[in-house]
Amino acid sequence: MGNSILLKNASIIDGTGSVPYSGHIQIIDDKIVSVSKEEIKPEKENTETINLEGKFIMPGLIDAHCHISFDEPKSNDELFFHRREGLAAIIAGTNALKVLQSGVTSFFDADSLYSVGVDLRDAIESGIIQGPKMAVGGNALITSAGGTAGRLIPDEGKRGYGAVVTSKDEIVLEIRRQIKMGVDWIKIHVSGMVPRQTSEGELQAWSLDELKLACDTAHELGIPVVGHCRGAGSVKDSLLAGMDMILHGTYMDEEGLELMIDKNIPLVPTFTFQANLIDYAERMDASKDYKDIFEKEIQDNVPMFRKAFEAGVPFLCGSETGFSVTPYGDWHYKELEVFVDKLGLTPLEAITCGTKNASQAMRRDDIGVIAEGKVADLLVLSEDPSKDVSVLGNKELIEKVFLSGKEVDLNPAPKRIKDPSGWRISSYSNKILEK
Repeated sequence: MGNSILLKNASIIDGTGSVPYSGHIQIIDDKIVSVSKEEIKPEKENTETINLEGKFIMPGLIDAHCHISFDEPKSNDELFFHRREGLAAIIAGTNALKVLQSGVTSFFDADSLYSVGVDLRDAIESGIIQGPKMAVGGNALITSAGGTAGRLIPDEGKRGYGAVVTSKDEIVLEIRRQIKMGVDWIKIHVSGMVPRQTSEGELQAWSLDELKLACDTAHELGIPVVGHCRGAGSVKDSLLAGMDMILHGTYMDEEGLELMIDKNIPLVPTFTFQANLIDYAERMDASKDYKDIFEKEIQDNVPMFRKAFEAGVPFLCGSETGFSVTPYGDWHYKELEVFVDKLGLTPLEAITCGTKNASQAMRRDDIGVIAEGKVADLLVLSEDPSKDVSVLGNKELIEKVFLSGKEVDLNPAPKRIKDPSGWRISSYSNKILEK
């Protein structure tokens, strides 16, 4: 007999931006079969009935920018040179459970160490381990001048999450290889940090012709393309080339904005990393230079992003989870908070960005909304996130998580005893011994 659950008397936040209402939800197997303000008669015998009077129910969060294979590195050095493929896959499985227990029922793993993302997605879909639904990219395509790791990027080959492409033939070959392996997205690092030009921010590292070739190659095989873009030229050329989603999108100009509006391309600002570094720089002993750069990035881009939002550009919430600044299971809600505090969205608008809109990163239209026929990925909370989205960051207020109609065990997994040998950077000292 299939799963049958009746959730009664909850205040329903459906993910569309509509005003919350008191109602009832019938779940059978993995689907929502009925949502009503009126009493619902159970469709099956032995239906489990749960009274949620005084509670709030909403779609599970969807994180549209996550890095499940990284395991919270403090530097690119650690990420590129202190990770092993098999161990990364095992640890990613435990981190996926943390993400799920925090209320994230789906996430987009934008790029991956080795092939960990594809393999983890398939293991979760097969029921081998428990975790959120996943959509995955492979190794991000970069040029030797691209990425955000400067001279750590090799002139050719692969390192960390990146695959360096040096010619048009290599672009085509790498995209076809990744699609053969089973990626859901192709990711391109369109802009990067060139060491002696970092004062100008990230520079465009791909030509328009190269971007067109990449998009055409992926689209011919039915796979969308997402771009890491910081800078007006990067955004504009990515949109002209046919890119399907933009990560970051900072310093976009009016021409880029018009293209984004006309093409209705979703934007994932991913300000959580910057916001955490700004808010907790002293606690993390972070660089003041980085704090100042990121604070300026948010401030400089609020007016253009607000203009984009008001023009109807779909905004998606992504947290950049996976780094020491954004550990797993803790900060997935923070982008909603930034959207409210910095961009001036209402809590309901921010919730839509983190649920209904963010389903676009998953390439699915059956999640992210509470409605008949949708998958039953749900959160039950003891306080109202439609008034204060920070509620979503308090795990004590998350009472239940349903994934595909089944309640998730929220008891935390045992904590890691220690990091594996060689996993973190080891050093002789933190300072130079001066006489």
